[in-house]
Amino acid sequence: MKLALKIDAATFRGTLAGVPRLVEVLRRVPAQATFCFNLGPDRSGRGLGSLLAASRKGASALARHGLLTLCYGTLLPAPDIGRRCSEILRGVRDAGFDTGLLGWDGATWQRQAETAAPGWTEREMRRALARYQEVFGEAPRLHAAAGWQTSPHALRLTQRLGFGFASDTRGTHPFVPVWHGEVTLCPQLPTTLPTLDELLGRDGCSVDNLVERMLALTAAAPATGHVFSLSADLGLALLPVCEQLLSGWRQQGYEIVSLGHLFESIDASRLPRHEVVRGTVPGRRGTLTLQGAEHLAETVTET
Repeated sequence: MKLALKIDAATFRGTLAGVPRLVEVLRRVPAQATFCFNLGPDRSGRGLGSLLAASRKGASALARHGLLTLCYGTLLPAPDIGRRCSEILRGVRDAGFDTGLLGWDGATWQRQAETAAPGWTEREMRRALARYQEVFGEAPRLHAAAGWQTSPHALRLTQRLGFGFASDTRGTHPFVPVWHGEVTLCPQLPTTLPTLDELLGRDGCSVDNLVERMLALTAAAPATGHVFSLSADLGLALLPVCEQLLSGWRQQGYEIVSLGHLFESIDASRLPRHEVVRGTVPGRRGTLTLQGAEHLAETVTET
């Protein structure tokens, strides 16, 4: 029984303060994880409407992100996360945790990726890739699209730019993505569980019963394991909850692993092919990229 933990460090505050604290928690449990980093400017303030929506679901946007984060890219200059937090990023790797690429400018990516031109998409992904190589001295294996927002151009690039696997989608089990008949040979490990902020404030869920609600969802383990995504900002705001949740999963019999470990435990050559679609997820605004029905067409175009 494997549960892969993906920690998304999308903001300057989440990376600077949240990541080191979460590393401490993981060491205490103990548990493994993959930390996915936004490596360019933090322009979170430009998505202020989405951030403020959290305050209506039981998690104050101010408490979760901090006042400065809500102003970055608007009232305040956007800090360069990859440059200012490079020692923290390398420290995560040196502590024995896997790392992956969340993107260059996550706030802009979430607003534009779905409809952006191929040229813009490639520039953003190549900038992020170059910064990752600058920070870590090697290419990333994992691409994890910010906010589960992707496009056919971005999916093609996960293959062409040499990523070993990706976690750009929401779904139920690992698969090879197909977009309108076009196969991308970069397997997807979709997030299978709701995030903490998606549960909070829905159906009577509060911080007090959040762990109980999540553990109820993982009582039965799928054969291919689970993937859980945690925002470093929310993890920082709810550290005791996160530690209780990790301990609860261990008590349920899960091995808490990195996405890389989960990928290596499956036979990628036998993965089913599934359509990639747009859709909604309970508790989250807007549409995301989802795992659709299994693709059964006999003839496909492979990039």
